[in-house]
Amino acid sequence: MNALDDSPTIIIGAGPTGLAAAAHLHERGLPFTVLEAGDIPGAAVRQWGHVRVFSPWRYNIDPAARRLLDEAGWVAPDPGALPTGAELVDDYLRPLAQLPQLKPHVRYGARVEAISRLGLDRLRTAGRDTAPFLLRLADGDELVARAVIDASGTWGTPNVLGASGLRARGEADAAAYLEHALPDVLGADRGRFAGRHTVVVGAGHSAANTLLSLAELAAVEPDTEVTWAIRAAAPTRTYGGGDADALPARGALGARLRSHVDAGRIRLLTGFSVQALTPTDGRVRVVLRHGDGTVESITVDRVVAATGFRPDHGIAAELRLDLDPVLGATRALAPLIDPNEHSCGTVPPHGVDVLAHPEQGYYAVGMKSYGRAPTFLMATGYEQVRSVVAALAGDWTAARDVQLDLPATGVCNSNPADSVGGDDCCGPQPTGRGLSTGISGGLRSAPISLIALGAAPAAGCCAS
Repeated sequence: MNALDDSPTIIIGAGPTGLAAAAHLHERGLPFTVLEAGDIPGAAVRQWGHVRVFSPWRYNIDPAARRLLDEAGWVAPDPGALPTGAELVDDYLRPLAQLPQLKPHVRYGARVEAISRLGLDRLRTAGRDTAPFLLRLADGDELVARAVIDASGTWGTPNVLGASGLRARGEADAAAYLEHALPDVLGADRGRFAGRHTVVVGAGHSAANTLLSLAELAAVEPDTEVTWAIRAAAPTRTYGGGDADALPARGALGARLRSHVDAGRIRLLTGFSVQALTPTDGRVRVVLRHGDGTVESITVDRVVAATGFRPDHGIAAELRLDLDPVLGATRALAPLIDPNEHSCGTVPPHGVDVLAHPEQGYYAVGMKSYGRAPTFLMATGYEQVRSVVAALAGDWTAARDVQLDLPATGVCNSNPADSVGGDDCCGPQPTGRGLSTGISGGLRSAPISLIALGAAPAAGCCAS
């Protein structure tokens, strides 16, 4: 018996992965507290609520959460439909967080400022593994925990525009002209884009979604211009596998984007990196550097930074973390997901052993566990927390029986030179290849029925 035995496991973040961890802890009979910085469950997801994800409902619901919801008489959504972020919150996360088994243990407006060990800084070793964790909140409150499951994600820490990993010159001064990834172009944010010239920087699915929305806006709003700037020499990675994609909605996204570029409705600039931004006469001048060192500039009204995200490990500065120096993921996980190395390969099953740090009892899960790697699926996070919670319960057989099958991540690699030529950056792919759902067998063994996309483009993002 020690000080850890009476302390709860604290979960940071009430998004899909965090609430899944809560459901698994409840099933195991382990005490827990969920700390959510926002004022609702899935607060970060709600910020991209207008976006429709690639994978249907059947792959976006954690099994333990589903069992709790079913017991309460929950009416499940159509398993073949593709939900928006708002629907994920309203039809799944909010009902889950309201269950009597979870609701008393979820605190909102609780932003974690720092994590340490009670009475011990990072230097101290003696007694460390039996000392409770100490979590300090932004309001000054302090809590102790047996273990910490950090599911805080990366939404609040986007990558910068500068190609060297540093801010472009003048980026801070041009903040008034910059947009976070996935603005609601056709909805709440329409007024900032209609009749204006926007450049979207980035080659991922967030960029593709925004570009499609801008192209749709340009069709009905005169003088709306759209420019797309990427560092790669060709946009093949963004276009994806088309009809061969295992997630048809994602394949359709790339095909639609390509048609707009080919028709000249979206101006594509390749082989560029953003060097500087300068506000001028109510607009912003963007300086782009070619791979050969030559410079070009364009003057636009808005700049959408769809350049990805990075984890913020600052709150765990007093913990002993073993982080990969490239991705910022756990060192053991990094080689399995590194976009510099794997090209449309597989992500092997991984759970508590891969997610563990020298700081026993601390686990970064969900999107944060992937560091800067760009592809993550909710089902991956669900299997992560199932394994972690089983380990916390002492059930190491279940903890190590991970059932994750991601046969083709859809992320080729981060080297622009490797994306040159061909219709698919990975070469010809058999039918059914593409981003899998994280469910055993993936979509290759479980065909899906898609809803009609209509005017609402499907898009992937951090939680899809």
